[in-house]
Amino acid sequence: MKKLILLRNLMILLCFLTVGSNAWAKVRLPNIIGSHMVLQQKSKVKLWGWAAASETITIKTTWDTTTYKAVANNGAHWEAEINTPAAGGSYTITIEGENKIVLEDVLIGEVWVCSGQSNMEWSGDQDLKESINEAPHANQPEIRLFYVSKSTALYPQDNLEGKWVVCSPESMIHFSAIGYFFGKKINSSIKTPVGLINANWGGTPAETWTPAYVIEKDPIIKKGAESLGQYAWWPSNTAIAYNAMIAPLTKFSISGVLWYQGESNVSSYYSYEQLFTGMIDAWRAAWNKNFPFYFVQIAPYTYGNNINGALLRETQTKASRHPNTAMVVVSDLVPDTTNIHPTLKIEVANRLANIALKNMYNQNMGVVNGPLYESLQVEKEKAILSFSNIGAGLMCKDKELNHFEIAGADHLFVPGTAKIIGDKIIVTNKNIKAPVAVRYAFNNTAIGNVFNKEGLPLNLFRTDNW
Repeated sequence: MKKLILLRNLMILLCFLTVGSNAWAKVRLPNIIGSHMVLQQKSKVKLWGWAAASETITIKTTWDTTTYKAVANNGAHWEAEINTPAAGGSYTITIEGENKIVLEDVLIGEVWVCSGQSNMEWSGDQDLKESINEAPHANQPEIRLFYVSKSTALYPQDNLEGKWVVCSPESMIHFSAIGYFFGKKINSSIKTPVGLINANWGGTPAETWTPAYVIEKDPIIKKGAESLGQYAWWPSNTAIAYNAMIAPLTKFSISGVLWYQGESNVSSYYSYEQLFTGMIDAWRAAWNKNFPFYFVQIAPYTYGNNINGALLRETQTKASRHPNTAMVVVSDLVPDTTNIHPTLKIEVANRLANIALKNMYNQNMGVVNGPLYESLQVEKEKAILSFSNIGAGLMCKDKELNHFEIAGADHLFVPGTAKIIGDKIIVTNKNIKAPVAVRYAFNNTAIGNVFNKEGLPLNLFRTDNW
């Protein structure tokens, strides 16, 4: 009798183990791969997931007749590359092993990651009027949204929380305003589906979005990272947002990245250029793609009694020389310099989109950047400034040019009288007979009034390095 009971119990246990084994062997996908997603057009894109070791996975799509196959390795991971056509859809993808997964309503188009801190995160949830006013018009079936849940990790992860949704009034109101308005302009301009991945966290310094090796190998970057404080509302430790919110995306093919961040790095402005360009290179290495990286310069804001905000914007300007990057200047889009969150997001998104349309999508957008300081020439008492990106010419939006300062050999800056003469600006002060340096809008809150005739602002600058 005891032997019969033991045998029965053994059979029950084997039954449970068999059922459990079959359940564990099921093909699974990371959350970034799902119905309603957008896959990058005209590319070899990766699909991947988990299954029983040595299990064969077959993949079929409705845009061609190819059957793709992958075999799970001894770590239960499988990966396949599939070819995508030109933009279009919707399509279906069937992935089959022990079980079958059918991904529906898949579009082929352009995919952009929208990352950074609160000015990228800002949405109708934060009572942003532009998003609230747009929401009733946000039924945009060719725009798809993926909102990455906030999370941190000590080491790079292989999955994250989130799911693809079709853009609607209900989904758009929670999504990055800059991301949405960027995607809307790209979609309407090139008639191509757009996928937007929202991976941002208000307050976070760039160090949290940067792989640890970038920071550890550079003493200047490391010094800046060690100076960061701890806050109750956002993380500041090295790499922990990257590990949880970016690393799991790096197999998913993208067109490029939009970035708006920097307010939390003003105190460590001296390391930001190396940090930021190191982060860009690390992201590109992780994706194995030299994608465009378009970013927004932080806006004028009080930041106390120093000029650290201006110095951070200067380092961002230097970083914009990094290959395949572009910077949007927004110093004119600031209704209130005591508000670290300027409310004009459509305008910022349109400037980003214009750069992408010109640089990426070969659209005739004309001049898409504002003037940048190029050189200084001194002739007696005159400081003569030259610029790039002047477009149809320089202009002042007021009667007189503002926020120009001039200094002589004593390094003491005083207000300068500035005039536009042709494509130059000439700065003088009656008390300075031999100018040495000029600064423009070089403090935390100055909003200059010089533009090119296309309406884009002259970036702050200094000709000295004092």
